[in-house]
Amino acid sequence: MSRKVDIGSISIGGDSPIAVQTMYDIPLSQLEEGFEARMHVLKGMGCDIIRFSYPHIAEHDVLCKVVDLCPMPVVADIHFDWRNAMDAMDCKVAKIRINPGNIGAKWKTQEIVKKAKDMGIAIRIGLNSGSLPKTERNISMSELMVDTALEYISWFEELGFYNTVVSLKASDSQTSYEAARLFASKSDYPLHLGVTEAGGVVPSCVRTTWTLGRLLSQGIGSTIRYSITGSIENEVYAGVELLRTLGLRNGGVRIVSCPMCGRKSFDSQGFLKDVEASLLATGKNVTVAIMGCQVNGPGEAKGADLAVTGIGSKVYLYRNGEICKEVEASKAKDELLRAVEEFER
Repeated sequence: MSRKVDIGSISIGGDSPIAVQTMYDIPLSQLEEGFEARMHVLKGMGCDIIRFSYPHIAEHDVLCKVVDLCPMPVVADIHFDWRNAMDAMDCKVAKIRINPGNIGAKWKTQEIVKKAKDMGIAIRIGLNSGSLPKTERNISMSELMVDTALEYISWFEELGFYNTVVSLKASDSQTSYEAARLFASKSDYPLHLGVTEAGGVVPSCVRTTWTLGRLLSQGIGSTIRYSITGSIENEVYAGVELLRTLGLRNGGVRIVSCPMCGRKSFDSQGFLKDVEASLLATGKNVTVAIMGCQVNGPGEAKGADLAVTGIGSKVYLYRNGEICKEVEASKAKDELLRAVEEFER
């Protein structure tokens, strides 16, 4: 079991639940009007931590605003300029993510560590396979990543700093897997798991699930991120679904839906696309089935808390396996969301 590290209002490592995180996809300088609402949607979906790139001190006021508005701990992602990390901590972020290798002279990292220690702020040592120091030793990429991380940890420990998280990511799934396993065999600091630059939804979900699923099943990993070229909502959704599948997280909306086939008499695919985000944002502990024909629909509805099944021109709403309402297709979404909000176990 890894040691416990405090990240703002939550803890990771030890006996804490595995945390799901994502990284915001818009620069701070372009923060949109609906930012706060989007943060609460992500929180409802199961996002525990959110990271923001912080490349310019000129964005100080915006970062401080973000920290105030976010319902989950905020991480500032820092590259190259150590002064950005020092400034971000003044906004009371919960964690700083740095790669000491691109911060510059060792003393710059030491200054960051000293301030983080004084303020009770965590630090993630984030190493990617593409940003490692050169070595003449004939060792694997995963070994180089681990050795580098352990060296940086020693810098932190020299200053009495232990509120550290480590990530060792590569775009190659096997390298990410081997690096995490090797690090876990040598250190008890909590690991943030992920496969970096993993591609679009399908390749990312396959590569990341294969990697993280094996590690988490071995008790390795304290927090995770799916790195998807796509929406951050999908990153959170995938992370939460993985944890639920592994039995590492309970609750939340579980959606059961059928693939399209020639029997369909209701556009379950289109309906799911229209309603999915709203369902997930409720954060309710409920299983919802969305089925498209009379073959599987009624049967799946019996196993769900709530269900929508279309047969011909009619759409039926089920509650605990029993038909409770026949609705027009145009009103099915609103009726389902109303039923979810009213549902209690």
